[in-house]
Amino acid sequence: MSKSAKNDKTKTNVMRLLDAAKIPYEAKEYPVDENDLSGSHAADMLGVDHGSVFKTLVLKGERTGFLVCCIPVDGEVDLKKAAKAVGSKAVHMVKSKELLPLTGYIHGGCSPIGMKKTFTTVIHESAEKYDTIMFSAGKIGYQVEVSPDDLKRVIKYSYADVVC
Repeated sequence: MSKSAKNDKTKTNVMRLLDAAKIPYEAKEYPVDENDLSGSHAADMLGVDHGSVFKTLVLKGERTGFLVCCIPVDGEVDLKKAAKAVGSKAVHMVKSKELLPLTGYIHGGCSPIGMKKTFTTVIHESAEKYDTIMFSAGKIGYQVEVSPDDLKRVIKYSYADVVC
């Protein structure tokens, strides 16, 4: 499936937002394994470098409120580094059951684009070495591939080392 998919029913809200911003992207669909909703599974199914696929995590800072961290799918967020990146004393992961009401996305389909509210967003610095990166298109089984530079036209983010 590509940006020019004719059937608008296959487009997610993320894809519609990218279209509206006239940002080029490639939409990718992969078979879902209900027992494995990981980004690593998505990277395997798509046959791409795991380092170029990012998972979207939502955290809450003690002083700074909610924040979004996008990290490589095989990585683990370092809570101390994430807190430091946003100027908070401490941060913790938001529980899965809190994701939908907070962001509009479910676990396994969370995207940094199109959340209900705008949150401080940090993307792991390794994204800078890629011409394009992938992340959830807002629905399990769908990813979008986009240039990090183009992504800045639709969300504000900073780069930081937030991985263990």
